[in-house]
Amino acid sequence: METVTLNRLLGDDRSQLGAGLAQFNKQHQQVFNFSHLTTSGQWVPLWNRFFELLADPLMGAHQVECLVAIKLLSRDKTYLNETVREEQLDCLLGLAGVGKEASVTPREEVQVEALKCLSNLIFQSSKCQELCLFNDSTEGIMRRIKTYKDGNVCYDIRYFDMKLLFLLTAINRDIRAKVREELHGLTYLVETLDLFMGQAAEAKEFNDKDVELINEVLKVLFNLSVRDGIPEEEEANQFHRLVVVVHDLFFYRTLNRDKIISLQSNIVNLLTSVPVSCYNGLCTPLSSNDLTSKTVVPFEGKNVFVLHVLVEFLRRVFQKSEKKSDQYELLSPILTVLIKTIRASALNRRCIRSKVLPPLKNVQDRPEVGTELRNYLCSMLTSPITQIADLSAELLFVLCKENVGRMIKYTGYGNAAGLFANRGLLGGRQGNTDQYSSDSEDSDTEEYKQVQHSINPVLGCYEPPKPNPLEGMSEEQKEYEAMQLVALMDKLQRQGIVQPCKIGEDGRPQPVDHIMELQDEIPEQQRDHKRKT
Repeated sequence: METVTLNRLLGDDRSQLGAGLAQFNKQHQQVFNFSHLTTSGQWVPLWNRFFELLADPLMGAHQVECLVAIKLLSRDKTYLNETVREEQLDCLLGLAGVGKEASVTPREEVQVEALKCLSNLIFQSSKCQELCLFNDSTEGIMRRIKTYKDGNVCYDIRYFDMKLLFLLTAINRDIRAKVREELHGLTYLVETLDLFMGQAAEAKEFNDKDVELINEVLKVLFNLSVRDGIPEEEEANQFHRLVVVVHDLFFYRTLNRDKIISLQSNIVNLLTSVPVSCYNGLCTPLSSNDLTSKTVVPFEGKNVFVLHVLVEFLRRVFQKSEKKSDQYELLSPILTVLIKTIRASALNRRCIRSKVLPPLKNVQDRPEVGTELRNYLCSMLTSPITQIADLSAELLFVLCKENVGRMIKYTGYGNAAGLFANRGLLGGRQGNTDQYSSDSEDSDTEEYKQVQHSINPVLGCYEPPKPNPLEGMSEEQKEYEAMQLVALMDKLQRQGIVQPCKIGEDGRPQPVDHIMELQDEIPEQQRDHKRKT
């Protein structure tokens, strides 16, 4: 840093401080690494100097410039933990308007810059995170949130309140529990979300700032709703209220497509932590007056517009997540939400099944080939990202009412084998089908019926007839080829390349010591085949 600027900031000539602050902030506006100050020993004196100026009543006109300088310096965490003091944090809380109640409320621009400083400090410093468990930060924010309904808090303050509260509840588990349980955060944040939506209720249209603010509220609600175990009765009521508000949020529009996608993404993330018992609130009864609306998708007497949006969100994510590194982050939330949705009610399952697993027409291609949702999901069944493979398998299996035969029909045995092995469903066992109604939802198309007899159940698609490779061989030749195959498999086993298995009594694969042990399975498999045919 220039010597002139440093002398202006650290010197005793107060007439030079304004120019020094302006020059410092201009020079470092785009700087995120302050090694030129930390290595020279200038960072700590500057940090303490800026707080001295903030505390000086004669420097009130330069509060914003001091806060900007502190915000810039706090981008570098090198000396934060050892330098920041409790009274400095309290000073920022007071200027942000969330400290202990004071007689004078700071100017709005001062509050905004102080909130930005606090966000940087809490993100960068573990010491600040610990101090915030005992100071007035969370109580102060929650106290101000209760005043939003009066309409006296500007957009920027509300926005950075939510940013700060998100950081506090994301980083520190104890703060999260405090906000949720002692300060009734779920209740007040749902009311806040409802309030922000109400301000655009008549037009049901958000501008970009509306979406950005609501996104921050949704992220805080996500932090507060994540917990272990079943929610108690009071929290269950709060979750039901939350789902009602979130349901209405789906019906708002925005001219910016990217903003509505970000909004839906945050809603989906939030829904992952909502109990299944609350999901029925996503569908509402259908009235005759609704039929002309663009936000109505009728299904069995219900408006399933929200389910339609969720399915289309999944489709968009599949089209977007070409990189395997993106798949878990993008797919996991929406797959989780859809699984919870279809487990919540039979109507939800039938509706989503009609969109994801419609009656089969194209059986010429393998199930994982194509651009339909079924194709995308089947391609995920063999994904190296096991969490995504498991979630995709569970979604498809529940849509198939946990019926093994139906799952094979839509996915092919090869794609579904991992699911069957994990759940002990090999060897003809069925899933937990008792929880589903007995009525069939299959309606085979003419295209499917015409080639049904030629569908390879392992591949899950039509396979043209092939000549029998054993045709024309004598029994001796067939036996020779069989023993050659046994010898080859035995060699692969001994080299550790493959591990032959048989199906155990629990329906899961069990390794065999020698390939010839598989002969013991043949009579049982033949009996099973005769029983099925």
